[in-house]
Amino acid sequence: MATKPFAIVAGVGPGTGASIARKFTQAYSVVVLARNPSNYNSVVNEINSSGGQALGISADVSDSASVKTAFEKIAQQHKDTPLAAAVFNSGGGFVRKPFLELTEEEFANGFKSQGIGAFNFAKSTLPLLQKATGLQYPPTLIFTGATASVKGSANFSAFASGKFALRALAQSLAREFGPKGVHVSHVIIDGVIDIPRTKEWANEHPDGKLDPDAIADAYWHLHTQPRTTFGFELDLRPYVEKW
Repeated sequence: MATKPFAIVAGVGPGTGASIARKFTQAYSVVVLARNPSNYNSVVNEINSSGGQALGISADVSDSASVKTAFEKIAQQHKDTPLAAAVFNSGGGFVRKPFLELTEEEFANGFKSQGIGAFNFAKSTLPLLQKATGLQYPPTLIFTGATASVKGSANFSAFASGKFALRALAQSLAREFGPKGVHVSHVIIDGVIDIPRTKEWANEHPDGKLDPDAIADAYWHLHTQPRTTFGFELDLRPYVEKW
């Protein structure tokens, strides 16, 4: 049974999600969620072997039953500890395809993974964040967005529709729950993230990709903002990214 405040990170793989988990475990125990255990096993083992506390749970955030089961397991582990921060970092629903070649299922999956996934995650975390007490920083809910959150580029109609929905949800929640003391934020990740699967992607600048550890630092900065200066949206991009 964990004894200190905890953070939840949904959408953990070998890149940004793992970096966020490592950052937040410096202050909290962490729960990481992903559909496939192979995505989170290494970071969970790394955190636990280095003296931290991490729990990995398989969950599909777009499936309400799966999320319910995951949070029942979380309640068993953190029955008497407050939830300090929750991060929605799901990358599902990414499809790059001309619109007339897009299937209804592909389009629906874009919204399901981002809009419905964020809805399910928020429904489960906000009650816990609202009742959290005795924390050093305000309870925080952060959503990971993308370039597609604010720009529906050609061939990205499915992904952009999902990301637009996620951003709209984040705005609404920030306006509703900010006055109740919960800091809700949305982060636009604009550019290629430097993760294992993008290592071989050509880039003329050696530092032209987003550093996942630096992204995690930015998320921590949002979490530590006092109630007098809540920031809703932060956009992060490499210095050479066109925007």
